[in-house]
Amino acid sequence: MPSETTSAPHASEAERLERIAVQHPEDSELLLLQAAAHWELADERPRASALYDRLLAGTPKNPLLIKALNAANLWEYGHDAEARVLIDGIRAAAPRDAAPWEIIAEALEAHDELQAAHDCFTAGAALLIDGDEVPYEAGLLLAGRHRVRRLLGSPHDEWDALADAHHPGDISLDELHDPKRLWSLGSDNPAELRAEIARLRAELVERRAALSRPYPVAVLHWPEAELTELLAAYPALASEYPSHSEHLARIESSLRDLASTGAQAFGIVTATVPSYEAFAAAEQTSPATVTLLPEYATNLAARGRATPWPPPRNAPCWCGSSRPYKDCHGVPDLA
Repeated sequence: MPSETTSAPHASEAERLERIAVQHPEDSELLLLQAAAHWELADERPRASALYDRLLAGTPKNPLLIKALNAANLWEYGHDAEARVLIDGIRAAAPRDAAPWEIIAEALEAHDELQAAHDCFTAGAALLIDGDEVPYEAGLLLAGRHRVRRLLGSPHDEWDALADAHHPGDISLDELHDPKRLWSLGSDNPAELRAEIARLRAELVERRAALSRPYPVAVLHWPEAELTELLAAYPALASEYPSHSEHLARIESSLRDLASTGAQAFGIVTATVPSYEAFAAAEQTSPATVTLLPEYATNLAARGRATPWPPPRNAPCWCGSSRPYKDCHGVPDLA
């Protein structure tokens, strides 16, 4: 339970947001949702539910999201029966938005309803995944599903493998979702907590050491399908990538220009939209920010994802064409 010292600022902010919502009715839904979140943090959960009910009494843009937030909040102060009714309604509505699924699944998980949480994560992911295409939001559901399945002791299935494939971190999901590790983080045993803190510190030291190692000057390479998806989602980046062919030509020419200065250790890192979006989220920056692109390239290189440039003349070209480098971007005219 938050102390009076920590809850007072949240209560004050919630009241401020409610006043602003009156002055700006066009933004009232977002402002009241933010106010409700602050009431929850202030441990004034009935006041948060009152705001959710107030929003649902109107015509909100995303009623299922609000119902999910309300269900999670109600459960936290003893209204689990009412929360279950809301959760059942959301499941029946089958939204094609990941957020309601994630919220209700995590609420169920937090209250040890692991099988129900698993079913929610699975149902939401099934609605969002089309074939081999896994949107970023669906990846979050797959990761949550993986975590719950580890707690249930279920064997890996195809979607667990898919969750692993789309996980952007260096530490595997199996390790992150190790039940013993998750339980130790929530343990009241000081020895278990100290052991887990020591483990996290060791991983941090290892991560910093990896980042401090020399790595090549990295240039970002977007495969054609990934670049198409990127520009469709973030048109503001079109100025950086007029066309895919020009993008490839610029990579080769920029690396040759760098090599002509006498610099060494060059590499090409292959980008994907889900990985880029995950990096942007970690940096709390919009993926449409142009200056984020070189930072993303450097991050990939630091994690050992760079392919040395230039490749051997008879090796497949770095662009993915499968032609020998000497007959593709290794041709002098393409410099």
